[in-house]
Amino acid sequence: MTDLPMPLPFLHAMRHSLLAVTGALLLAPGLAAAAAPAPVQPPAGQPREPILRSQTVAPLPGGLDQVLVVNDNNPELISGPGILISTFPGQGRGVPEAHLDVALEGRFDLFSHHVYAGKPETVNSTLWLAVVAKPRGRQPVQLRLLEGSTSLSQSLDPAMAGAPFLPLPPLLAEGTTAAWAGPGSRVATELLTRQRSPEIPSSWTLAPDTLSTLVVLPLPVRGLDPLLNGRNLQLRLESDGPVSLATLAAFGPDDRAPAPETWAALLDGGLSPKEHEPTPRGAPGRMVYSRVSGVQVGSVWRGTITSPGKSWLSAESAPISWPIASLERGRLGTEQVQTAELKAFYPGTAWAAHGNYGVEYDLTIPLRNTGSQPVQLQLALESPLKTDPPLGGLRFNATPARSVMFRGPIEVAGLDGPDGRPTARRRFHLVQRAGEQSPPLGTVTLAPGASRNLRVRLIYPADATPPQVLSLLPVKQSAQQPASSSP
Repeated sequence: MTDLPMPLPFLHAMRHSLLAVTGALLLAPGLAAAAAPAPVQPPAGQPREPILRSQTVAPLPGGLDQVLVVNDNNPELISGPGILISTFPGQGRGVPEAHLDVALEGRFDLFSHHVYAGKPETVNSTLWLAVVAKPRGRQPVQLRLLEGSTSLSQSLDPAMAGAPFLPLPPLLAEGTTAAWAGPGSRVATELLTRQRSPEIPSSWTLAPDTLSTLVVLPLPVRGLDPLLNGRNLQLRLESDGPVSLATLAAFGPDDRAPAPETWAALLDGGLSPKEHEPTPRGAPGRMVYSRVSGVQVGSVWRGTITSPGKSWLSAESAPISWPIASLERGRLGTEQVQTAELKAFYPGTAWAAHGNYGVEYDLTIPLRNTGSQPVQLQLALESPLKTDPPLGGLRFNATPARSVMFRGPIEVAGLDGPDGRPTARRRFHLVQRAGEQSPPLGTVTLAPGASRNLRVRLIYPADATPPQVLSLLPVKQSAQQPASSSP
């Protein structure tokens, strides 16, 4: 999307070099995009302009919870050591404005995504990232990890999880081999399956008046060509008392981790340089969303999708789609913005959590066939072209695009099984290009009067560009027409 932050020129060149090495291209907001084939020319007579699929597009029921998320994504490209984000009080610190002063207690999360580009003329081939915390009171605090995962985009060390941007098919059912491409894809997959990275401890005891280091993780580039790597880290935490938390970046001696006292010194310093000034809220014209460096309100979106005034969704509602991660200027005609608001954020960074990266969507669809004939429907997650006003449907590209808009997992329960009975949870990995009508995740077959409960879960991955839609479509759907050229 042209209105997302664009890479710095030298990083843009590095990203194209990386395509030759890993079959990948780095897209906002993180390392992303498997190698794409050259666009295929459509058959004679097929329209080249986007296609409008006439259907209902409805707001997604439900909403975000109130769990706080420390959202650490600005800068994406770290250019120097310092504080990345801090919820510590600023009073008594060397640079008070480098701290957001937000107490975290009970359930809270951390979403962190960064890239480091080394320089051949320097000896700094590893950037180190630390997560530190401290009780806000005079009592020790027990901090427990509920779920947590981290991954590099490229790892040359078997002890460190990595997820290179390998080309994957558009739809890949979960099998005996893990399917992911990119660190956001891997982390979302592991969180969805409630795994914990061995690099992350399961609990910590935070002593009062003491800065505790939760994790120290490397972002290495030695041995890579180009010298470019990324790391995604997501933690779901629970504390029995109020704490402050910060993420910090530093270089260590000879690629070794910095000494513990380094982190305390950094916390009394300034911010690592930010990037991408956002368009002010409500300003007209082209919109630059920027990246988030703040504390957002909302970790999980829960909702039950029903027909108006009913406790179930009529199968006759299809074709119908609901936005996933809809945002300002990308509401797909629904007037719904799902973006999490920010409780606190740094000047010059995004003023809302555009894209809801790391947010879990947990959706239930109590489906019922209210007609007199059997019906068969398809369930799909799709990446239509980004639009804002109502169009009477969704626009899709008539020819394949290069840019990848979604790369990550989705879990569905209740689809038709081989014997016609509803299946338990099934997981799929999706790779979707811009404006792509995706292969169905499966079908739902209902006799007259029959009901079926579907449950859909996904964690919006860092390697994605919003918005997407969850679609329920008749198996035999045609009626497509060229779309208007207006956005």
